[in-house]
Amino acid sequence: MKLLVKAPAKINLSLDVLGKREDGYHEVEMIMTTIDLADRLELTLLDKDEIKIVSHNRFVPDDHRNLAYQAAHLLKNRFNVKQGVSIAIEKVIPVAAGLAGGSSDAAAALRGLNKLWQLGLTIDELAEIGAEIGSDVSFCVYGGTALATGRGELIQALPAPPTCWVILAKPFIGVSTAEVYRRLNKQGIKHPQTLAMIKAIEDQSYSDVCAHLSNVLESVTLKMHPEVNQIKEQMQRFGADAVLMSGSGPTVFGLAQHDSRMHRIYNGLRGFCDQVFAVRLLGEQHKLD
Repeated sequence: MKLLVKAPAKINLSLDVLGKREDGYHEVEMIMTTIDLADRLELTLLDKDEIKIVSHNRFVPDDHRNLAYQAAHLLKNRFNVKQGVSIAIEKVIPVAAGLAGGSSDAAAALRGLNKLWQLGLTIDELAEIGAEIGSDVSFCVYGGTALATGRGELIQALPAPPTCWVILAKPFIGVSTAEVYRRLNKQGIKHPQTLAMIKAIEDQSYSDVCAHLSNVLESVTLKMHPEVNQIKEQMQRFGADAVLMSGSGPTVFGLAQHDSRMHRIYNGLRGFCDQVFAVRLLGEQHKLD
């Protein structure tokens, strides 16, 4: 038996860091939304009791370091599953990009294996298990749009934002999330207006969403990698309505409502950056079959 599952990327409309926790993680307040840029996972039951990861992307580990592997391993152990599975990952989301690609793969594996192994878990139970794998996995289990607090695992669903194009550009560099958090000056933070962003989404005000895009990690990554700032400036020059770095970077995204503006930004960046995508917001939460 085979099952295909999509694993969409996320962007941060708002990202705030409130302080360091006793467990070593940071207390965050983030508004995230899924976009129509997705990896695809093919899950196949195996006769042999093993977990096998198949990927043709050299940056994707095929062992216990892979978050989809960790998701399968966690479910197998917790629910005493004796069936094996092969997880083939077709990577579309850039790796180490601030788009939660690995976390979304883990979340897709949880949703898919719940069905394949007939575990009968609810989406809330899957999200709780996902929190043990990584901070973004819980959000990725649900998808849609949400306020994430705690270390990112406490999820409060929000309506879908106003529809628009999202143009993403990732420079050919990787960013260490741990290093970005380490360099963040907690005293010098200009905190995002999270409540104002929630209101903008609830009011379906595109202009207010654009006005309140904010990410406290951006200033750190821009200092470490000036090329990220260059992409921001190019997007603004080509006419994006608002521009922000996602997560700890290095991917930058711009918003545009009109097709003509999207094409102008997309084509302008293609000559400047290797990985450029123009996609729509997804907005809706995942449903379990």
